[in-house]
Amino acid sequence: MTITITAFERSPDRGRGLARDMRVRWALEEVGEPYDVCLVSFKEMKEPAHLAIQPFGQIPTYEDGDLALFESGAIVFHIAEEHQGLLPDGRNARARALAWMFAALNTVEPPIFDRSLATILERDQPWYAHRLRALEDVIRMRLASLSKHLGDADWLDGPFSAGDLLMVTVLRRLHGSGILEEYPNLAAYVARGEARPAYKRAFEAQLAVAAAASAG
Repeated sequence: MTITITAFERSPDRGRGLARDMRVRWALEEVGEPYDVCLVSFKEMKEPAHLAIQPFGQIPTYEDGDLALFESGAIVFHIAEEHQGLLPDGRNARARALAWMFAALNTVEPPIFDRSLATILERDQPWYAHRLRALEDVIRMRLASLSKHLGDADWLDGPFSAGDLLMVTVLRRLHGSGILEEYPNLAAYVARGEARPAYKRAFEAQLAVAAAASAG
């Protein structure tokens, strides 16, 4: 059976590659695994059929035969475990790649995502400027540490891995903020991720959905 993932029928990011199905698309493209995409509306995401797979009513989900998964990080890890190309062979190197996957989602992403939400939902609030400044202080602290670790290397720990895939998708959310450019090696790191053929295929697939939604 072909793998099926879910994605927004009308993504809030309008095809900029920020929706979390992008991570799963990219992982599947990296390992050369074909997949189908089921587009769901915001209404359908809260209905029993979808909630049976994703209890929180979000995307993406992943179905392969009798296996159903939710949470983009867990899905990417499963793909990396099942196929060559996203995890190194050595035991210790694989463990470090897993650590970078957790770091991307648990340490680096939260303040970046909160900043994105604040710029949308809190802009008119009296505390907005203070909130934004506090979030950006945390973001810069995280990026400074990440930049120091990366140095002049291409990837976080040797060859490209699932840790890099997730980290690049997290850092991309800073495009347009000016913050990423304060760390030239991180900006170059993200650009290297975006230049990968598998990334480009995934991005174009997600963008095509947005274009079709706009045309409709």
